[in-house]
Formats: sequence, structure tokens, C-alpha cells
Amino acid sequence: MCRADHHPRQAGFTLVEVLIAMAITAFVSMLSYQTLSTALAGIESARAESERLHEINRAFTVLSRDIRQLTNRPVRDEFGQVASAVSGGELARDPLRLTRSGWHNSTGAPRSTLQRVAYRLEEDRLLRLSYPVLDRTTAIEPTETVLIEGVELFELRFLPSINAVEVDRNQVIDRRFWQENWVADVGFTDKLIDPPAAIEVRVTLSDWGELERLYVMPSFQ
Repeated sequence: MCRADHHPRQAGFTLVEVLIAMAITAFVSMLSYQTLSTALAGIESARAESERLHEINRAFTVLSRDIRQLTNRPVRDEFGQVASAVSGGELARDPLRLTRSGWHNSTGAPRSTLQRVAYRLEEDRLLRLSYPVLDRTTAIEPTETVLIEGVELFELRFLPSINAVEVDRNQVIDRRFWQENWVADVGFTDKLIDPPAAIEVRVTLSDWGELERLYVMPSFQ
């Protein structure tokens, strides 16, 4: 009598088991994607914040360099009128105009190392204007450089004299005696005024809020 061969039954996955495995795989993939997406968004946000911080620091570096290199050299503007070394505020033609030293001349061009610069706010952009000559005509156009964007306010206050500085008991500077404008008296177009003792710059950004810098001017006595 012949004995029939018995083959073992091969085990396999049922349809339910396959569907469960697919669901688990899809769930793990979704979590991995969300984690990766969150990580990439965080990296991009950090990069954007780093670039913005670099832009802000660069703008204040340029502004600080100009103010700290202030020199008491009046100029003649494009209308032939004498302008003081420093002017600014809401009543001035620009929030800040000044004559600075240290204009690097790497090419040895026949020009002064002094430079006339101005700052103004246009369409939420803080602009720096630099002139190729000190005493200019209407034909002289400035070079405009965008220092920073997203600027809501660009304000300055001027300290007339160090003797006017007052500090309260919390060591906070009392700014009630500071001036919002640094201009000659109205009607005296050729009158010169000396540079202030200090300048406070306040920049309000749409994303970073209010930033302040205080600069003490060199003595020109």
C-alpha cells in the first residue's frame, strides 16, 4: 500500500494582516514626514532670523561708524546755502545729515577723505545717501544705499550739552531736556550751529520692535 506524501501547508498573511501592516507603515511615514517638515521649518526660520539679525547689525554698524566719525566741517548744499556739520529731526530736510571723516581712498583719487552723508526713511526703507563732494551743486546726485527694510520709525534726539545730562535715582537718563530737532533758527539760512553733545537714535522695526542707540559726540572745543 502506497503512502501518500503530506506537504506542510505554507503559512501566509491574511488580507486583514496586510491592511494592518499598510496602515502602520502609512502612520509611521506620516509621523516621519511631519517631524521632518517641522525640523526643516525650524531650520528655515532660524536661518531667516539669522539673516535679519545680520542685516540689523550691519545697518547699525554703518550708522555708528558715520556718527562716531563726525567732524565739525560745514558744507554748502545744492542751493548754495551754508549747512552745519550736523542737522536732523523732523524739521530738517532729512532726519540726519552730517559730515564724517575716514572716507577710505584706496584708489588715491584726488578727493577729500571727508564725506557728507544723510539718512532718510522712504517706504519702510532706511536709506543712506552719500555725496561725492562736500560743497556741491544741483548737478551732484548722491549714492543711495538701502540699509534695512521693514522700518516703521526712524527718530533722533539731540543733547545740546553734557551739562544738560540728568540721571534719576535709578541711573536712568532724563531725556526731557533733549531736543527733537537740531536745526538753525528759522530765518537764519546761513547760521551755523555746533554739533550736539550726544545723539540718540531710535529705530522701530515691524518685526523686532524698538531699538535704541546712544552716541556721545567727540569734543570740538
